Amino acid sequence: MRLEGTVLIVTGSATGVGAACAERAARDGARVVINYSRSEEEARATEARCKTLGAETLVVRADVSSDVACRDVVTRALQKWGRIDALVNNAATTKAADPSDLALLSAEDFQRVYAVNLIGAYQMARAVTATMRKQGRGAIVNVSSNVAFTGGGSSLAYLASKGALNALTLGLARALGPEIRVNAVCPGVINTRWMRNAVGEEKYSRLEARFRESSPMGRVAEPADVAELVIWLVSASEYLTGELIGIDGGIRLAARDRSGPS
Repeated sequence: MRLEGTVLIVTGSATGVGAACAERAARDGARVVINYSRSEEEARATEARCKTLGAETLVVRADVSSDVACRDVVTRALQKWGRIDALVNNAATTKAADPSDLALLSAEDFQRVYAVNLIGAYQMARAVTATMRKQGRGAIVNVSSNVAFTGGGSSLAYLASKGALNALTLGLARALGPEIRVNAVCPGVINTRWMRNAVGEEKYSRLEARFRESSPMGRVAEPADVAELVIWLVSASEYLTGELIGIDGGIRLAARDRSGPS
């Protein structure tokens, strides 16, 4: 799928990976829907950078945990451009909690994390499906996490939501093909404000040091690293669907080394 003239929705794109995805798509000629729930000023800054790259933009405030809000994002994109070619489900939240203390997470905490990270992705996918099918093609990329493979993360609620998002990716790929391809990217540690806030500066510093020492790449990911993979899945991988692609600088190789020979 050539991106020139296409329409791409990126949820949670005011900052971090979402903003990097919007800018990367804009650089390739896409028209970009920038979504935010709280950070309007930063969403406008992302819009300005996309416009500098020559892209048409639409900024929409929406909490993806609301189905009405998800449908509104899609409706406004269709009203402006008449089509939707790709969806990047990047919006996410967490409740930081030591996984060894189960008392730290309530049912309400789980429900809020799932409402954004899982149900929000489903609602956005459902909202774009009819349009993409009518067009005869479309791509959905879910931004998951490598914690779904490793069992780590900022909390058990976040971990479980990303494992469920991976399962949803597989189910949607089966259900929506051949017109719509659905894949997920599963990053490790990323140098973003969101991640620093999610795990705390002290833990983030330890993770960063571990990546420098143990990852074959010798560093944590930058948002642009993840965005490159996301946009490749949208634009270049015409036969790829139902894949959960890790992008963690090879840190899982270091974990295998510590476990000894198989």
